[in-house]
Amino acid sequence: MTGVIRDENGFTVPAEVIATAFGLTEREMAERMRKGEITSRTEAGIGDDAGRWRLSFSYAGRTFRLTVDAAGTILSRARFDSALPNFLNDL
Repeated sequence: MTGVIRDENGFTVPAEVIATAFGLTEREMAERMRKGEITSRTEAGIGDDAGRWRLSFSYAGRTFRLTVDAAGTILSRARFDSALPNFLNDL
């Protein structure tokens, strides 16, 4: 898989994209996701951003964010330090 896929269940991001963003192997990334150490959030755009989605992944105080369109085309990528170690702290 080379791009983000969108279907009735949501979005599928290639493991290599997420792993590379955090400097992990795909195996390490999968293990950390299973343990809940890598969390994700999907936000739908509204108004001028309708038809776009933000896919955010958080791990070890860092966030990797993709903005995609309805076809799953990656419009932008960003990596930055997070104030919180993962989205679970939002609860």
